[in-house]
Amino acid sequence: MIGMSTLPGFLRRAIAATPTPNRKKLVVLFQRGAADGLNIVVPFAEPNYYRIRPTIAIPQPRQGGELAALDLDGFFGLHPSLAPLMSFFRKQQLAIVHAAGSPDTTRSHFDAQDYMESGTPGVKSTEDGWLNRALQSDPEPGASPFRAVAMGPNLPLTLRGSAPAIALPDVRQFRVFALSPAVEGGFETLYAQTVDEALRGTGTETFEAINMLRKADPSRLQPENGADYPRNRVGQALKQVAQLHKANIGLEVTFVDTGGWDNHVNEGGAQGQLANLLHDLGQSLAAFAQDMGDRMDDIVVVTMSEFGRTAHENGNRGTDHGHANCMFVLGGPVKGGKVYGKWPGLGPEQLNEGRDLALTTDFRSVLGEIISRHLGT
Repeated sequence: MIGMSTLPGFLRRAIAATPTPNRKKLVVLFQRGAADGLNIVVPFAEPNYYRIRPTIAIPQPRQGGELAALDLDGFFGLHPSLAPLMSFFRKQQLAIVHAAGSPDTTRSHFDAQDYMESGTPGVKSTEDGWLNRALQSDPEPGASPFRAVAMGPNLPLTLRGSAPAIALPDVRQFRVFALSPAVEGGFETLYAQTVDEALRGTGTETFEAINMLRKADPSRLQPENGADYPRNRVGQALKQVAQLHKANIGLEVTFVDTGGWDNHVNEGGAQGQLANLLHDLGQSLAAFAQDMGDRMDDIVVVTMSEFGRTAHENGNRGTDHGHANCMFVLGGPVKGGKVYGKWPGLGPEQLNEGRDLALTTDFRSVLGEIISRHLGT
């Protein structure tokens, strides 16, 4: 059993809360399906890595040409499909935390995702999410209805709770669907006249949000600084997050998720299913940071996945449900250019249950530092 390590601070300084619109911003990106952290941030100097992954391992730097891992520090390398992120690592705007995740050892996607979104591993009864609780701890009277936004049709557990939050599938489609503006106005009047205070308040807030977004029209705002977003789901979601920030409508925290990371069969190594997902992810994150430009001084992006994959590849040239993983932290306030966390090793006696990368950093340590030192809650 590997003991938990104390994670050194990866943010540059404690941040005092500042008035809107200059408050600090957070984007949480969830990789649903359990991403393979060992092939995302490759321990190429760990001899056991190549022994236990004979067909899907990423070649060492200088030995695999364009398909080789991108050397980070002489021990770890980045998957070659994440090449667009290397410039941010070199500029010390990208930090990586390896062997991180939930201390709960479930291999259920649904339970593990709930535990990470609630921030209470092993407790199924938690009804609100860690991100909503962070907002609750820093109430903002008169806050924008867009203070907390999930980019998608449904509000994820992490944003459920007493603090207001909005699910936004598309900035161009956030409206009451009606046959005409007159019909939409009729719904607004009905909500305003209702005798139920809770319903009236909810309805009024909804229409205020609709009107606010309509006036701001963030979809008109084009990418800046030469940013080119890929036409995939995560790329377009981050493009819209950038548009919301540039529209100055009071956005503070955003949740984005991306699926497809459950690669049991034919995962591939430097090329293949995982490589394609990472290409989309790397291009999307790089485009967002480039688009935001100097605004990244106030923005942190953190990635997470419910658990990692098995250290050994399986008989189908894929990997199965594992334990620890890696997390990325990107932004101006980040003390990047470093891989954080205690490396547990991949020897037979070092693996969790003899099969998985062991956990040395609780994901709540990473999120806790972001909440306290960046958001200031």
